[in-house]
Amino acid sequence: MLKIDLKKELMPLYNASAKEATIVDVPRMHFLMIDGRGNPNTAKKYLEAVEALYALAYAIKFKIKRDTPPTDYAVMPLEGLWWVEDPADLKKKDRWYWTMMILQPRAVADKQVQEAIREVEQKKNPPALPSVRFEPFIEGMSAQILHVGPYSAEEKTVARLHQFILDRGYRLGGKHHEIYLNDPRKTVLAKLKTILRQPFVKASPPNHPE
Repeated sequence: MLKIDLKKELMPLYNASAKEATIVDVPRMHFLMIDGRGNPNTAKKYLEAVEALYALAYAIKFKIKRDTPPTDYAVMPLEGLWWVEDPADLKKKDRWYWTMMILQPRAVADKQVQEAIREVEQKKNPPALPSVRFEPFIEGMSAQILHVGPYSAEEKTVARLHQFILDRGYRLGGKHHEIYLNDPRKTVLAKLKTILRQPFVKASPPNHPE
């Protein structure tokens, strides 16, 4: 049986330092994705989204394991893109927009995803399943850092990450990205590990008076 270790293959992307930010070039990868809006701590739609993602991710894993040739791999961690339309809404979690997602190995194609969707429909049929999509995502040049501790205490780490980007002459671009390396239901808050990632682009040249 072929075994795939995605975390090892993609180590620079799924292993970050808490001491300092680093720059990574994130290639095109395929994800199960679902969009929504609301407070992740209280919104029912958020819980339903995560439930559907995991149900489908595990169904795909076991389907690939039964294929010829059989392939086995560990389901990758949950990830999230987060943003607001108005910067004033940053403190209002009920106005947050999000895309939750789980990376899929190259062996997974749309055919397997559609077959797994039908299997999940027959067994569990989570309410958010019809909203899950399978598509490529290209993030490109980004900076990332590891945050250790509760999600509610990320602000200072995010500020460090943003300053790291600005100090190198770039500007922020794209959406705030989080990768959840452990399960908050089974981990002490002080030991939660989250990779914070921020895409960036070249800063615009200053305007010079004539």
